[in-house]
Order: sequence, then structure tokens, then C-alpha cells
Amino acid sequence: MEPWEFTAWWYEGGGRELGEELLREEGVHPLLCGITGPETAGWFRHKVEDLADLQSLKIRFAGLGGKVMQQAGASVTMLPGGEIFQALEKGAIDATEYASPVVDEMLGFSRIAPYNYYPGWHQPATAFHLVVNLQLWESLDKPTQSLLETVCTAGVTRNLARSEGLQGKVIKGFIEQGASAEMLAPEILRELQRITAAVLQEEAAKDPWFARILASQEAFRADYAYWKTRAYLPRDF
Repeated sequence: MEPWEFTAWWYEGGGRELGEELLREEGVHPLLCGITGPETAGWFRHKVEDLADLQSLKIRFAGLGGKVMQQAGASVTMLPGGEIFQALEKGAIDATEYASPVVDEMLGFSRIAPYNYYPGWHQPATAFHLVVNLQLWESLDKPTQSLLETVCTAGVTRNLARSEGLQGKVIKGFIEQGASAEMLAPEILRELQRITAAVLQEEAAKDPWFARILASQEAFRADYAYWKTRAYLPRDF
């Protein structure tokens, strides 16, 4: 889900209640306290023009997206942030995903991997939660709880505004440095979409909580689509 869609699900579609129930088992109470927009699809040493270019590609990729890339034929590895630049520079990996442009800029990827691909299909939003010890949370009076909730809600708005406000200038800078901002071909995105659906079902079959939250999100998205597909101008309008 995109950032505003995730926050709509969290606040209005039952996400908050699910999150609180899930983390109650761990003895903590979650407060949504920030969210950012997409990551990029990654930095590549060579162009990715079709599905064959993913075959045997050595790439640093995390999470569910990494599982999708692996099933698409890539050779996926996990590296901590501090080791990615050297691995790209030495050719130990061919590509990496990491974060949004403003974060990638700090790691210098544009100096060694000239092709920066979009969209961030694997992570269209990143949500941050403040987690509070459950016993401590329940000992707070309602005004104090409300104060923390209000501050975190403000944090969500400010965090997203900052994330959205900074990226365009950074991408322009990449281009001025000689890197190119490329778009993944639609047929690549459709294949990744197909594999993603299968990976999500595999994860749901292994984890009842994953299945429950996935079902909630899918149900919300089905209703939200009536609005999303009608209310906004096309992005290339």
C-alpha cells in the first residue's frame, strides 16, 4: 500500500486494532509515529531491459522483496548498509536496493552504479512505530495517552511531508552526476507482481498472523479501489 493508503488502513480500516493485538503478545503497545514514501527499485551496474536481465543477477535485497527477486531468478544476498558500497565497487554484487533517494545519496551509490531504477515496487511505504511497554502504557492516564497519540500522528504527517519534499531534488542531482533514473518495463513489473502474490500466499500459509493481516489489508484495498481509481487524475496527466 502507498503511504496514505497504509495510514487509512491503520487508522480507519482496522490496522491499528490488529497491530495492538499482535504486539500485545510481546508486551508492548504500538503507536504509528512516522511513514515515508517508496524506496527505489535499486541501483544497478548494468541496464535491466527485460526479465532475462534478472537471471543470475547478484543483488543485495531484503525482506519479502528479496524472496520475490530470488524466485525471479536473481542471486540474492543480504549485506549491512556499511558493506554495500564496497561490494558494488569490487563487483561482488551487480546491484542493490537499499532506501529512498535521499538515503541512497549519503551512501554514494550513484558514483559506482549508474542505473537507478524505479518504481519501488517492493516497498511503496515504510511505516515506523513507537512501541511502549504495555504495562507502562496501561498505567498512563487517558490525557497522557492522548498526548502521545497526537504527537505521533503529527510525526506521521511531518515525516511523510519531509520524505516527499526531498526526493525530487536528490534524483535531479543523480542525473546531473551522470547517473540515470530508469523505469522498470511493465512486463518486468507484472512478472514481479505475479511472483509477489505467490510469495505472500506462501508466507500466509506459514504464519496465521501474517495471513490475518494480509487478509485485512487486501479487503481494505478492494474497497479503497473504488475511490483510488476514480478520484485522482492519472499520474501522467
